Amino acid sequence: MKVAVDLEACIGCGACVDICPDAFKMEDDKAIPSGQELSEETVKSAKEAQDTCPVDAIEVI
Repeated sequence: MKVAVDLEACIGCGACVDICPDAFKMEDDKAIPSGQELSEETVKSAKEAQDTCPVDAIEVI
């Protein structure tokens, strides 16, 4: 699985990076996917980040 971030919706709060640094990183004040395939353990925290995102900019796919 991977993650996608809607860069137009992202407000750069950084919550996703705090929750799941293996799946997200900050670039130009926006969260972006790390680009790597997620392990089963990382998927759980990525889904937590998705649920926590205040603007629903994250999708775990």
